Amino acid sequence: MSSSAEGALRVEVLDLQHDRTSFESGIEALDRYFRVQAGQDARKNVAAPFVLVLPDGSVAGYYTLSATAVAIGEWPAQTVRKLPRYPLIPATLLGRLAVDRRHRGQGYGRYLLADALSRCIRSEIASFAIVVDAKDESARGFYQRESFLPFPDQPMKFFRPMTDIAELFK
Repeated sequence: MSSSAEGALRVEVLDLQHDRTSFESGIEALDRYFRVQAGQDARKNVAAPFVLVLPDGSVAGYYTLSATAVAIGEWPAQTVRKLPRYPLIPATLLGRLAVDRRHRGQGYGRYLLADALSRCIRSEIASFAIVVDAKDESARGFYQRESFLPFPDQPMKFFRPMTDIAELFK
């Protein structure tokens, strides 16, 4: 992705002005969610959808953020040693992240992830980590390359501590 292209990109809160009908990531569950459910989730305050808008106004990708909590026993042992003994540890769920197939290979997935991490670190709400559930092996590889750590016994669930993310944005 060239720097001139980056300057023209915008990440916005999903709104009625964003055309969701032509979005096609190639993963039916992600496409259906974006077309049908994302707006409802935003209105009900159960997820905050954000869209990557290209200079022509089209949507190249999206992600969602929401609050979650993870049981203390789900975290890796070396992580648990650093945590208070609360039954649930607050986290932020990166619930969905998808790029339109016509725009793959241009770095938009990483761009969306960086935007999501930046929003999370700027939040005034306590959150120990960002948590993701990879939808398939491709997503699993993406999160592993982006330094997300696996949960024990859950090969498709990953996290990245907020302290680690804060270091990225120093």
